[in-house]
Amino acid sequence: MLDIVIQSRKAAIVPGFEVKRILPYQLRRMVGPFIFMDHGGPVNMPAATATNLDVLPHPHIGLSTVSYLFSGNVTHRDSLGVEQVIKPGEVNWMTAGRGIAHSERFEDPAMLAGGELEMIQTWVALPEKDEEGEPSFKNYTAGQLPVFTDPGIWMRLIAGDAYGLKSNVHTTSPLFYLHVVLDNGARFGLPQEHSERGVYIVRGSVEVNGITYTAGKLLVFTKGADPVMIAMEKTTLMMLGGEHLGERYIWWNFVSSRKERIEQAKEDWKQGRIHLPPTDNEEFVPLPKDNSRPAGGPPPEALS
Repeated sequence: MLDIVIQSRKAAIVPGFEVKRILPYQLRRMVGPFIFMDHGGPVNMPAATATNLDVLPHPHIGLSTVSYLFSGNVTHRDSLGVEQVIKPGEVNWMTAGRGIAHSERFEDPAMLAGGELEMIQTWVALPEKDEEGEPSFKNYTAGQLPVFTDPGIWMRLIAGDAYGLKSNVHTTSPLFYLHVVLDNGARFGLPQEHSERGVYIVRGSVEVNGITYTAGKLLVFTKGADPVMIAMEKTTLMMLGGEHLGERYIWWNFVSSRKERIEQAKEDWKQGRIHLPPTDNEEFVPLPKDNSRPAGGPPPEALS
């Protein structure tokens, strides 16, 4: 019923800001088109340290970054000139295509006063035909995303289609991405529309086939399995998956179906051919000094 259970690992996005790294994992690099997943927080940020957690401008190719917040605010700026504050329940969907740079800054007054931040960021690999497409960005408000409720169950469909619902978020391949909250004792199944399916336990715990799984674990289910998850307490889940796109190489913030494209992206960033955000161009993250090949052992720490 379960292909693998992945325990999240600690990773440092910037000094002082650790996240739970879920994907990629050595034994399971992708679930459907999802190739990266981080869970940041919950963390309280005193005014004296909040700006130290800023993620400076950095590049991406060959993927879409998907930011989703449970609490707090983050200001996104990118090389298209977009400046967008993302709030809880919204989605920032940025498609890198042939190349984009962006930053994530903690500038909200409530955050600077010691407010809480908790967020999930995933990367969705692009189909080969879209890897070199034009970069784009779109923010979707919470009101644009379908919500379903039933006794003991609350669910928001962030992207794709599942359980007969379809999200307004534009995607380039078949997938699903859900935020689910279950009351103690609630029972919940997996969507049957997709072949690869994973469930990340944000908080709480679920029982599957007599075994209890706790927060920080990603359960990846066997194709065709039809399990019932039982919440053992009030539980928050992020469910994701879709159809497999084929193998992808990942190095730092670059994803591609071709190794040589990763090497080109490294050089493009070093030479300034991926432009910085026009309103955030005074500093940036330099290319890591690393001689490893794409997917050849642990890559340099990815940024979000």
